[in-house]
Amino acid sequence: MTSEASTTVCIVCHLTVEPYMVAHCGVCGELYHLNSRADLPGEDCGQVWINEEHLGLEFACNICLNPEAEPGALDDVLDLPEAAAAANLSEAELERAAQLGHVKHRRTSSGVLLFVRGDVLEFAVSH
Repeated sequence: MTSEASTTVCIVCHLTVEPYMVAHCGVCGELYHLNSRADLPGEDCGQVWINEEHLGLEFACNICLNPEAEPGALDDVLDLPEAAAAANLSEAELERAAQLGHVKHRRTSSGVLLFVRGDVLEFAVSH
């Protein structure tokens, strides 16, 4: 019974998938909503497109199309102005906190202060 339930639940929204909405992701292989009927309502949880090289349809769920950045990814590294804006602090306040060792940071060889988003937000909440 659990295998039957797992085959009818969308990997993206976790709702039941009606028979006319079934699509399988070509990346992860999981089931997702894709409305194949123009006369019936339904939200898509992925896409389908024509692969011009292979002349075939390709399917992908929104999770595989838009993967979340891994913790510690480059998008989480902020310079002083970005970090100050994220923490709702002035640049001078954040720089002073870094000098005092109150917030983790790194200074590049050119003197630019770098912060990890999570460290800055944690500092902002605690102060």
